[in-house]
Amino acid sequence: MKSSSMASGPSWDDVLAHRPPETRGPVRERFESVGVTPAQVQEVLEDGGDRLHQASSSGTADWATPYGGLLAVALLAAEVGALTAHLTSRSSQVRALAVENLLDDFSAVAVAGRLGVSRQKVYDIARADTTKDFIDRVPWRMP
Repeated sequence: MKSSSMASGPSWDDVLAHRPPETRGPVRERFESVGVTPAQVQEVLEDGGDRLHQASSSGTADWATPYGGLLAVALLAAEVGALTAHLTSRSSQVRALAVENLLDDFSAVAVAGRLGVSRQKVYDIARADTTKDFIDRVPWRMP
């Protein structure tokens, strides 16, 4: 999935690119219902939720206020989780393709030994679905 130009600020499609297109509308609506903008989502995704975590660990009573309140924080934290899950799936797809190609030249036992997994796990990895669509770049590397 390619991102569109962010010259005038990110769009919802830009910041939610890690989500399937059919799910972006409801996610956008939840964010908008609590006043969260695409730029706020982008900021949280760009730092992997670091500032959210720091704020929540601060012990300050009003730590969620700068983000729009507790509901906004819960939605933003969930979006960090959605991005993380997407990146985990993306790396699994890359691994599956690599293992599948390794099996063209090496035995499953040899590949398993090098990866530190069982022979059966090598077959499981190689059978993973490699047809899903993923973002091209992580948010912190977007142009």
